[in-house]
Amino acid sequence: MPVPNPENETRGRVLFMDDEEAIRDIMGLMLRRLGFSVTMVADGREAVTAFGVAIARGTPYDAVVLDLAVPGGVGALEAIGLLRRLDPDVRALVSSGHARDPVMADPAAHGFAGVVPKPYEIAELVAALERARESDSPRDTNSPEGYLLPAY
Repeated sequence: MPVPNPENETRGRVLFMDDEEAIRDIMGLMLRRLGFSVTMVADGREAVTAFGVAIARGTPYDAVVLDLAVPGGVGALEAIGLLRRLDPDVRALVSSGHARDPVMADPAAHGFAGVVPKPYEIAELVAALERARESDSPRDTNSPEGYLLPAY
């Protein structure tokens, strides 16, 4: 289990999107206790808005976690395209319980820095966030989409 950071230090700014309120509440609490500054949102539209506001304020997110499937809302696949328009170097993780989905099987081909399969432990999420934050530039200018990220 990751250890909390000393008070007043942050491990980074994280934007966390999940349509389930209980998951947002629990993950927000855990990530904050571990020293992350976290913004929680329910769908991709809210994620794109929060991401844009953070950039405009000069306080961009270090990493983004996006739920793949949001019934009746904007999920990870649509949101990543919109986020990349705001910041082509966004470090985003896709999260889902649908392990066989093509996005989960090959996140890099869809513009994600990695995956966080549900259900996950907080240590797995933190490790994925830290890998995403520490990764080199996520863009591969030789790819047809202009980006390809390493899968973790």
